[in-house]
Parts: sequence; structure tokens; C-alpha cells
Amino acid sequence: MKKVVLSLALVAMMFVSCKEAEAPAAEATEAVEATATEAVEAAETAVDSGAAAAGEAVEAGAEKVEAAVEEVKK
Repeated sequence: MKKVVLSLALVAMMFVSCKEAEAPAAEATEAVEATATEAVEAAETAVDSGAAAAGEAVEAGAEKVEAAVEEVKK
């Protein structure tokens, strides 16, 4: 996840550095801030999705373990 966020930040910095020759510094700063905000939102979404998937996997594993224990008890 960190790699994705860092990659997006790097792309944004390269984009801004190319555009700086054309745009004033204020516009470049706004572009970096907007891109950083989007990167953070994307990272938060990915983390939430990963946490949900991990929780589901743990629950499924627990159910299988409980079923196996019940079968052993029989």
C-alpha cells in the first residue's frame, strides 16, 4: 500500500515539475495538494478493503476450525 501512495506522489511531483515552467508556483502547489489528497483517499479505501477482506478470512477460518473440532468430538 505504501508503494502505491509513494508512486502516486512521485508521479504527481514529476507532473508538477514539468508543469512548473508553465504555471506559477501557487498553481503547482494546488496541484500537488490535490494529488496528495487523492492518493490519501485511495490509500484509505485500499486499507479499508484489505481490513474487511482479512476480517472475512479470519471468520471463515474460525468457522472451519469450529466445524473440525465438532467433527472430532463426534
